[in-house]
Amino acid sequence: MEQRQYRYFDLILGLFVAVLLISNLVSVKAVRLGLPFLGISFSFDGGTLLFPLSYIFADILTEVYGYERARRVIWAGFAGLVLMGVFIWLVGIIPADPDWPLQSAYQDLLMTAPRIVLASIIAYFAGGFCNSYILSRMKVLTGGKHLWARTIGSTLAGEFIDTLLFVFIAFGGIWENALVIRVLFSNYIFKTGYEIVATPLTYAATRWLKTRENEDHYDYEVNYNPFLIK
Repeated sequence: MEQRQYRYFDLILGLFVAVLLISNLVSVKAVRLGLPFLGISFSFDGGTLLFPLSYIFADILTEVYGYERARRVIWAGFAGLVLMGVFIWLVGIIPADPDWPLQSAYQDLLMTAPRIVLASIIAYFAGGFCNSYILSRMKVLTGGKHLWARTIGSTLAGEFIDTLLFVFIAFGGIWENALVIRVLFSNYIFKTGYEIVATPLTYAATRWLKTRENEDHYDYEVNYNPFLIK
């Protein structure tokens, strides 16, 4: 892969990693969002409010810079997640200062984070690479047309795999089964809806980046092996 210097690639990489880390931390809380005008409500983990942005970033990265660079960003996110999980666990097992009254709260909330990190790594590995692969292949097949169909279609597949794995690994056996099922369906509906609503933003961002970076990469010859980092 030819190495080029890009003005905004590192910024997007940093934002992507930040989204992954923050969404995993706040996933320890189950939230309920009501839509009174529709008479419905959704239950989901708190990270769902932010996590869909990671798929939008992945779409933009794959569309502008290509699958190989998107793969590197995904692995950078994984490295950040592992580091966060290890240090949350390490701090949790170190004895607390006797005058600090919040050790039990730390244990109850943040000590579940390593399990959430593991769930996120497994889920996003499957869903994230599925999303980027489908988007990359569809770009070549459509000649770069119909970005809206490519981003939504790849997200429908990737988010389904991601959500299914994440919810059951992170919360199965911890939350009540009924809550797990509600969160599973609510998460998937919310995440895919998020992508659809954000489509104009995705269009604007990719168009702006392609112009600024003078790049519109097509993956005609690429190794889609997710473990290949170069």
